[in-house]
Amino acid sequence: MASVSSPSKTSTSVHPGRIRVLKERSRPSDGKVGPVVYWMFRDQRIRDNWALTHAVDQGNKLNAPVAVAFSLFDQFLGAKARQLGFMLRGLKQLQGDLQETLQIPFFLFQGEAEETIPDFLRECGASLLVTDFSPLREVRRCKEEICKRVSDSVTIHEVDTHNVVPTWVASEKLEYSARTIRGKINKRLPEYLIDFPTLQPPSRKWPATSQSIDWDGVIADVLRKGAEVPEIEWCEPGEKAAMEVLMGSKNGFLTKRLTGYSKDRNNPLKPRGLSGLSPYLHFGQISAQRCALEARRVRKLCPQAVDAFLEELIVRRELADNFCFYQHHYDSLQGAWEWARKTLMDHASDKREHTYTREQLEKAQTTDPLWNASQLEMVHYGKMHGFMRMYWAKKILEWTRGPEEALEISIYLNDKYEIDGRDPNGYVGCMWSICGVHDQGWKERAIFGKIRYMNYAGCKRKFDVDGYVAYVKKVVGEIKKRKAESVLSQKAKKVCC
Repeated sequence: MASVSSPSKTSTSVHPGRIRVLKERSRPSDGKVGPVVYWMFRDQRIRDNWALTHAVDQGNKLNAPVAVAFSLFDQFLGAKARQLGFMLRGLKQLQGDLQETLQIPFFLFQGEAEETIPDFLRECGASLLVTDFSPLREVRRCKEEICKRVSDSVTIHEVDTHNVVPTWVASEKLEYSARTIRGKINKRLPEYLIDFPTLQPPSRKWPATSQSIDWDGVIADVLRKGAEVPEIEWCEPGEKAAMEVLMGSKNGFLTKRLTGYSKDRNNPLKPRGLSGLSPYLHFGQISAQRCALEARRVRKLCPQAVDAFLEELIVRRELADNFCFYQHHYDSLQGAWEWARKTLMDHASDKREHTYTREQLEKAQTTDPLWNASQLEMVHYGKMHGFMRMYWAKKILEWTRGPEEALEISIYLNDKYEIDGRDPNGYVGCMWSICGVHDQGWKERAIFGKIRYMNYAGCKRKFDVDGYVAYVKKVVGEIKKRKAESVLSQKAKKVCC
């Protein structure tokens, strides 16, 4: 069991509660202190990164050089060109900025991290591995394997730099809902929602030059392998782009769009009413803590909007991490509360008006034009509006042979097409919609049992359904047109050459 480190073992600039010791050095060293390696995974940024700060602090304490390593999994959890292209373009920028601002080398490895990271630690003779935090099973298993494979002279620290209040600090158990965790998080905010220290280059430089990476070749390879889900055009990757979306002078969320957030965020016809930060938060190209700090500074201007934003940014996001961290079955019916499992199984054999296969759903071949529009928005645009994600998942429950199949299909489609898929928020969103997680029981009805119900008529009362369908049709048409023009352009270039 990992332990939370005490203040005496860590730097004063990183709250000790953020750090867990996954592996303590058990074999005395020969007197030589090896380098510190930060295995970057979930939080892909330089600025406002507690894990990187901790690595540099420890390097300075040990008078040891620091390096950042990243291991590129082969289509991690089904990621395609859309997700991997965005991620790698951000990492390409990060490598240059890391070398320029902090003189820290960046190493990119391709393969399973449980092999590449221990190999690198052995090669450079590292004494400390720092890694960021993820509650997902695959990442936790990988870390457990790394702990087994590295030398007993290597210490491993895990730092939660993704959440404002570290998951293991916010709560020591699986929370039932936002209501049960909100007070716990708010109580800790004065302690954790603080300004970041200025990060300076390590006192000792890495002995070798930074790794030469063929970024164009690596990116071209993942684009080719994952071509069935192409990249998106509307979201520029990287830390600078993320800060522009948050605070840009032209169209930044906090500077230009905040006032409409409370009113517009649940209207699928007003996508600009949302913050637009989820891709950057998912890949860790911006810190949730930075977003919260900047939002808090402008609260006097729009208190209702800021409070609603902070509820989503902190409480709801960290509730999702809590669920995935403490519930091993976070993506299956086994992870639902007992009342939800019972009611779903009681109604699993109820007659459905329509039953669709995964292929039909993926191609938006249903009789519901609203659902089809939401599916097409996700497939082509890479982002479905949050309100529509609830309706979308609940209709999958209504149209498939049972809750297990519904959950499997919704997660498959979400992870394949959403730019921010393969994320605790995505898993919890599907579990909330289909399995009643973080919700309560409602009036019992066919198929849904006591799970909250949504239908077409309810959506019509909330927003202009026909307008949304027309909006998606226009967006998808423009994307297809640009794609066709790009294909023709590429063919013309080949002919000329």
